[in-house]
Amino acid sequence: MITRRSFLGGLAAASVGVPLAANAIGHADQRAAASMSLTLANESGRGPVWTYIVGTNLATGQQCRLSADGQLVAVSEADNGPDGYTDYAIPVEGGGTTLTLPQGMSGRIYLAIGEKLKFRVNPGNALAYPAGWVDTDPNYPILHDCAEFTFDAAGMHCNTTMVDMLCVPLAISLSGSQEQTAGRLKDGGRAAVFSALAGQDGFNGLVMEDLRVISPGHGLDTGRFSADYFAGAIDQVWSHYQSNTMTVTAGSKTFTGQVTGSQFVFDGGVQPFDKPSTRDVVFCDGALHAPNDGVTGPVAAALGAGFNRSVLTATGAQPLADAGQYYREAVTNHYSRIMHENTVDGKAYGFAFDDVCEHAPYIEDGAPTSMTVTITPF
Repeated sequence: MITRRSFLGGLAAASVGVPLAANAIGHADQRAAASMSLTLANESGRGPVWTYIVGTNLATGQQCRLSADGQLVAVSEADNGPDGYTDYAIPVEGGGTTLTLPQGMSGRIYLAIGEKLKFRVNPGNALAYPAGWVDTDPNYPILHDCAEFTFDAAGMHCNTTMVDMLCVPLAISLSGSQEQTAGRLKDGGRAAVFSALAGQDGFNGLVMEDLRVISPGHGLDTGRFSADYFAGAIDQVWSHYQSNTMTVTAGSKTFTGQVTGSQFVFDGGVQPFDKPSTRDVVFCDGALHAPNDGVTGPVAAALGAGFNRSVLTATGAQPLADAGQYYREAVTNHYSRIMHENTVDGKAYGFAFDDVCEHAPYIEDGAPTSMTVTITPF
């Protein structure tokens, strides 16, 4: 399974990243077609709408954009206009616009309503992405959101995400060897999310007017969420595992650990974990950084997921797959809980390790023919 963990806490305003790290799926001799159709649809009744397909050319490693005629075009500092911003916008006409997406790109599909987004290419031809959680960002007042994807020789791998924020509700449909959907909110889901967070103690600061709700991590960095929110829960986990053991199962591997001194120490070559901070928990980074090594990475992911879902002291057998056991403690990631409660299939990317035990709106196909990203009604 392909994950979005290279984003971890999301792209900062001037950062560059590859959303999805690909590996082979399906049969060993299966290779995706050289291109597929990508439709951007608008069911919201709002407009005008523009799309931006931006990311990395997997063949060259360069930052690129998809042009309206289906070409991967390298971004350039020379693309900045007199106002300092590019115009990579592709209009979404009426109910939808269909483009040709060539194989070999990993990136994000942005959709903006009412006003064009302001992308800037920084020195070194590095594209600066919108940071809607920052009220001084030029894109702050614009309704926009994104889906993430990698389209490579192994197929299409894509997801919707709330790891950074929820602004515009999006859904993905993927056709190929099967028909799949992901990400759709329940009817009235956006309003329900806003209302629930506004009424949740400690999380109400994450509601930014009627524009968007932002994740606890970005809330922490902008003074809207407590930097010590998980401190007591972290202390409780560390104390519990001074006298109890945890076993993390990752495929055919198992790792057993216990808190020794100030560190959580596992066997099997896992790097010891320092005691995390609230910031480490909500971003699934820092002390919980998960290298792609098949050893420390899976254990870090299990710890990060367990902290956010508040299940690490419920059982020493991690990760816990039963979603019915999640978010039962008073101190938990209520942002993620509320996102899951308001999606049609119960799946959401409420934090970066929400793919642990496959609770994220992620889909893939080794022989894709078409994909649709839809702005759903709100």
